[in-house]
Amino acid sequence: MQDEAGAPLTAAEPTPSRPPEPARERRGRLRTLVVAIAAVTLVLDQATKVWALAALTPGTPVDLVGSLIRLNLIRNAGAAFSLGDGSTWLLTLVALLILGWVVVGIRRIDHRAWVVPLGLLLGGAVGNLVDRLVREPGPGRGHVVDFIDYFGLFIGNVADVAIVVAAGVIMVLAYRGVPLGSRRDAEHAAEPDDA
Repeated sequence: MQDEAGAPLTAAEPTPSRPPEPARERRGRLRTLVVAIAAVTLVLDQATKVWALAALTPGTPVDLVGSLIRLNLIRNAGAAFSLGDGSTWLLTLVALLILGWVVVGIRRIDHRAWVVPLGLLLGGAVGNLVDRLVREPGPGRGHVVDFIDYFGLFIGNVADVAIVVAAGVIMVLAYRGVPLGSRRDAEHAAEPDDA
């Protein structure tokens, strides 16, 4: 007989559940995914630049979508829209700083939504940095190979596409309040040093 109305006769069996994944393992997997996306982006960027240098002639655009999207090979000493043509070394320094920020972000990553944008940003930044370091006219001053002409307004490459997509996703994540790292990381960073 039951002592109380509604009490079960036997104890409910616990439902088996997966133990929570340790934060270190989860972060390790997320970091691996970021690096894999960055590697694919870098290889794709460099491969398309090698192809563009072999297949395209500077000053001879090839229409892809009418005259809206063309293949048009240039060597860009500046940044987007050819800004900073005379400051290639400064652009190299800025690229290294961005790369440092991304590496710090990768170390803190604790949310799957950040994997793709950080991977694209890392791969794109390294892709253009490789050009700055190894292409003519010399290390740190190299010109970036651009060949995708958008509406006659600017010419970019696969690395630029990756960076722009990453920036767009990062803006959405920031707007939605999706944290890069865990709350514990943020609290730890806000704690004053006792030393």
